[in-house]
Amino acid sequence: MRTRAKICGITRVQDIKAVVDAGADAIGFVFFPPSPRSVNKAEAIALVQAVPTYVQVVGLFVNATADEIAEILKDVHLDILQFHGDESPEQCQQIANHVRRRWYKAIQVKPDATSAEMIETIQQYQQVGASAMLLDAWHPELKGGTGHRFDWTQFPKLDIPLILAGGLTPENVEDAIHTTGAYAVDVSGGVESSKGIKDQQLIERFMQGVQRGSAK
Repeated sequence: MRTRAKICGITRVQDIKAVVDAGADAIGFVFFPPSPRSVNKAEAIALVQAVPTYVQVVGLFVNATADEIAEILKDVHLDILQFHGDESPEQCQQIANHVRRRWYKAIQVKPDATSAEMIETIQQYQQVGASAMLLDAWHPELKGGTGHRFDWTQFPKLDIPLILAGGLTPENVEDAIHTTGAYAVDVSGGVESSKGIKDQQLIERFMQGVQRGSAK
């Protein structure tokens, strides 16, 4: 199976072209002001217009309300919502029903987490309609974009698409895919020259690693 890839934290139109040309399946925009990769509504409108057909647009939100997300969606076309905060399964379901979008939830995996614990959490969100689940490395303060990784050997196997994030780079993504068998990989800092500024060569090398990992 071909492993899908999302490049997250895009802030510039030229980075969209680099991501698309390299063959990524999805582009992520961060709507969380504390993040150095955050974009506002006006910026997002211009960026989304540069995304071609057949490339999915994902909006990342952290503990946002349904009304806040709906306000973004009035003018910004997002295909999928990524909940990356402390949202409960019920909150995710309620927001998604309100704004009529597919969604998935990111969970932060602590260093001592077991596969059984991950599966229990994943299934709680799956039962209320998650389209996928994203597993990211835990950090006491940051919500994603940590550059850290968790123990990939604990990555579970389930009947819901699982997305691997956290500490991925062009150098390790092939091994990450082999180890986890993830449906998709999600990278942000691993393909940047500085926070929010993507590096075209790193994106190309990352996608080459994804392709090699998928081929085996």
